[in-house]
Amino acid sequence: MSRRRLVAGAAVAPLAGGMVALGGALPARAQGTPTTGVNGDQGYEPAGSFDIVAEFYGPGPSGIVVAENGRIFVGFPRHAINHKGATLGELVNGRVVPWPSAALSLPSSAAPADRLMSIHGMTMDTQGRLWAIDDGKLAGLPLQPGATKIVCFDIAANRLLHSIILKSPTLLPDSHMNDLRVDLTHGQAGTVYVSDSSFGHSPALVVVDVASGKQRRVLATHPSTQAEAGFMAVVEGVPLVYDPAQKPRFVVGGVDGVTLSASSDRLYYAPLTSRRLYSLPTALLSDFSVSDADLAKAVRDEGEKGTADGLATDAQGRIYTTNFEHDCILRRNTDGSFDLMVHDPRILSPDGIFCTRTHVYCTLGQWNRLASFNNGQDKRRPPYHLIRFPIEPVPTYSAEPT
Repeated sequence: MSRRRLVAGAAVAPLAGGMVALGGALPARAQGTPTTGVNGDQGYEPAGSFDIVAEFYGPGPSGIVVAENGRIFVGFPRHAINHKGATLGELVNGRVVPWPSAALSLPSSAAPADRLMSIHGMTMDTQGRLWAIDDGKLAGLPLQPGATKIVCFDIAANRLLHSIILKSPTLLPDSHMNDLRVDLTHGQAGTVYVSDSSFGHSPALVVVDVASGKQRRVLATHPSTQAEAGFMAVVEGVPLVYDPAQKPRFVVGGVDGVTLSASSDRLYYAPLTSRRLYSLPTALLSDFSVSDADLAKAVRDEGEKGTADGLATDAQGRIYTTNFEHDCILRRNTDGSFDLMVHDPRILSPDGIFCTRTHVYCTLGQWNRLASFNNGQDKRRPPYHLIRFPIEPVPTYSAEPT
């Protein structure tokens, strides 16, 4: 097979050959699915089968959406590094093409409300439309009026359909609107649920009615949305502890990953700096007449899920969780049990995650290696990867007689 290196705004030659190793050490596709634990390796070897779909140089990738016809869209946020490339791009013939247009996706003098500033979380609704959260944040600069918004696109027409500006008191000066899911079973034109993980210490869930633009923050003081003080994670072999009073040494935050159940009757969500998973019935969450106190009573603690950033749900209702502590992606089955889907040393800071009917896609941004977490030294090592793995096990065959 061949694969292409992708650089924002530039075409490059494809890399010929088959499986390619990172640093010449490991195959791009783990061979087989070795058993971890006492009856196999001790969790150090690669496990599961995955493909490297694309390599990126330049801005790191975050959000990911794959259309039914195979078109791939990737978000490149600017809140960590204010880069000059596309913040939303389509992968086309070895290029990151600014999407839906260069005027919207590239930096310009247009007002923040009239262009895309920093695309982060992305999703697709049940009608096949692409939705994204523009966190509005440019590194080193305060949020500007009109910058933070929810946007919706017609993929076939490459056209902007909705742009809903988030405003105070829904939007705070330290807000980090991180990820979103769209529920078309509630509201005249649907309801959007956004996670504000916060650049400070003020996380919350945000609920937006698409038809009216009505919006509100909920559960802003509830434990289910908060980063846990004293939380400890082992990241690339280093034990790191979150202390709200100190500058963070790894990626931390409140409510981050969000995903809907297959029928959209529940929203699942989790703080980044926590190992727990929570859920709420969308019938209550979408109802603006329901008080915050009543929402708090309806929160269900779903148990532990590991150190997850992104969450995604497949058609069978199983939830895929990224895990930056163990360089892996897990699947939470409907009975609450977990499967290890892929594990590999290259799965660094797995972030945006998206399910198609057959595969799970995930971006690897190496966010824990940013200079802000490493005493001013940028330790990221491009390329950054977009990977995918099959939802169902890869079939195995043998020509030997049985």
